[in-house]
Amino acid sequence: MAQALWLFGTQLSILADETATSSLYDLIEGTFAAGVETPLHVHSNYSELIFVTKGEFTIYTKMETVVLTQGKSHFIPKGVPHMVSASGAGTSTAITIASPSGFARLIRSVGVAEPPVNVMDPPVLALFNKLSSELGDKILGPPGTRP
Repeated sequence: MAQALWLFGTQLSILADETATSSLYDLIEGTFAAGVETPLHVHSNYSELIFVTKGEFTIYTKMETVVLTQGKSHFIPKGVPHMVSASGAGTSTAITIASPSGFARLIRSVGVAEPPVNVMDPPVLALFNKLSSELGDKILGPPGTRP
C-alpha cells in the first residue's frame, strides 16, 4: 500500500491509512535530507508518535526540545504546536503514527509526486491551508520558526 509523496521538502510514504486501520491511526514513513525542517504547525484532531529509524531529528515545542536518534521516539499530543528538524549530518528517516487517522488524507490530498523547488510553494500551501481547516491542522510559521 506504500504511496510516496512529497510535502514541504519531505518524502512521505503512507504505509497504512484509514482504510487499513478502521480510521484508528495512520502509519507514515518520512525521509528528510539533512537540515530539512517542517513548518511550525499544530494538529487539533490527532496526536503523533515519532519513531526514528535512521539519523537524527530534533522536535521543538514550547515545553521542550527533544533530540531523537535511531531507536528513540517522542509523543506529541494533539493541540501542541511543534516543528520537526532533520538535525543529523545525513538523511534521516522516521515512522509517524498519527491517531486517529487524518494525516494520510492530508498527505494524499496535498503531496506531490516530485520534490518541489520551493518547499513552501504557494499553490501547495493554499491547498494545504484549505484542507487543513477541514482536518484541524494549521501552519503557524515557515520552516525554521520555533514555538
